[in-house]
Amino acid sequence: MPENPERKAENSMSQEIDYRTYFHDYPNEEGRFGPYGGMYLPPELVPAFEEIAHAYQTICHSAQFINELRRIRREFQGRPTPVYHCQRLSRLFGTCQIYLKREDLNHTGAHKLNHCMGEGLLAHYMGKKRLIAETGAGQHGVALATAAAYFGLQCEIHMGEVDIAKQAPNVARMKILGAKVIPVSHGLRTLKEAVDSAFDSYLRNYKDSIYCIGSALGPHPFPVMVRDFQMCVGLEAREQFREMTGLLPDAVTACVGGGSNSAGFFSAFLGDPLDIYGVEPLGRGSAIGDHAASMAYGTRGVMHGFESIMLKDDKGEPAPVYSIASGLDYPSVGPEHAFWHDIKRVNYVTISDRDAVDAFFKLSRYEGIIPALESSHAIAWAMKWAREHKSGAILANCSGRGDKDVDYVIEHYGYGDEFIEEGNNAAE
Repeated sequence: MPENPERKAENSMSQEIDYRTYFHDYPNEEGRFGPYGGMYLPPELVPAFEEIAHAYQTICHSAQFINELRRIRREFQGRPTPVYHCQRLSRLFGTCQIYLKREDLNHTGAHKLNHCMGEGLLAHYMGKKRLIAETGAGQHGVALATAAAYFGLQCEIHMGEVDIAKQAPNVARMKILGAKVIPVSHGLRTLKEAVDSAFDSYLRNYKDSIYCIGSALGPHPFPVMVRDFQMCVGLEAREQFREMTGLLPDAVTACVGGGSNSAGFFSAFLGDPLDIYGVEPLGRGSAIGDHAASMAYGTRGVMHGFESIMLKDDKGEPAPVYSIASGLDYPSVGPEHAFWHDIKRVNYVTISDRDAVDAFFKLSRYEGIIPALESSHAIAWAMKWAREHKSGAILANCSGRGDKDVDYVIEHYGYGDEFIEEGNNAAE
């Protein structure tokens, strides 16, 4: 894909990184990964975020906090989740082997609970009474509602009306868990507007609440905090893959919207001699409003309290975005992802709606695993990689299960016979 010409100067900043000290060096004290990140907030919110940053820095190396979080992950979440070898799917494409990190088996059905339980434990430590958040696909909302119920906290979830209609099962789960779901009816009524609404609510209620951002983005300290809570995914996967095969994979991949599952997954492999692929949603095509591929088509900008790469309209405002996967339709990306792109450690690629749906059906038919449409983007890239290589192995993060997407997929694509037939013909 052609590089956005406005990004060439930024991409030339490739530099030597010592990955042995990476997590000490990044982010810096201002919450920046190179030029990205920071804290851009109304003056009245600065003390609230500084309070969160201080609390997190106080407890993130506390044995008591870490041991309690480990106990929660083991006894409540069901961690570690396994790595799975997709033998039948791999044979479809030749001799390359496809493996999955099964975050769809994490309690609530996705990776989101990893950071939500961490944020809930932090709120409990800080004495807060309410968790406030946005959600797109609904998995973050369900996970946070679960964390709120676990810790005995109130929960307020902001969600665009378009996503509410697409993700009705997750909306019902949030309400059953006791969350108050706030419909967002302005703008495109999707994830960006949900973030706007949640920020407004937090501005009014920050003294007794904590804003639990649903991805590795937002003002400092959330990009590093969410990455740290999600790093268990990558650390587990790396150890499990070596135990299974005696080697590291040749490549790892995960979907990238805001970038929480991929930030945690990639972090464990940064210093290893392998390729890393972050998969963005190309949607219906490259025209503005038809995709949410920030890295491929975006430029530097500030939104929602942080600086990163974002998609802009002709006025320099956040552009309208689209993806079949509600959790990926965001016009920016976490600042650490922007940094990884510029230092050329992670390759950011795109997958279309149709290829994601193809992966959705093929993983379902060949392996008995129905993935989330978000995860289907990463699985589609793993399939593409397997087609193009004669040997080796790729490990994809299956970040969530597809129960929430089944009704939508059937309504628009049927039961997948067309995709399976196309795959069989290609194999022949």
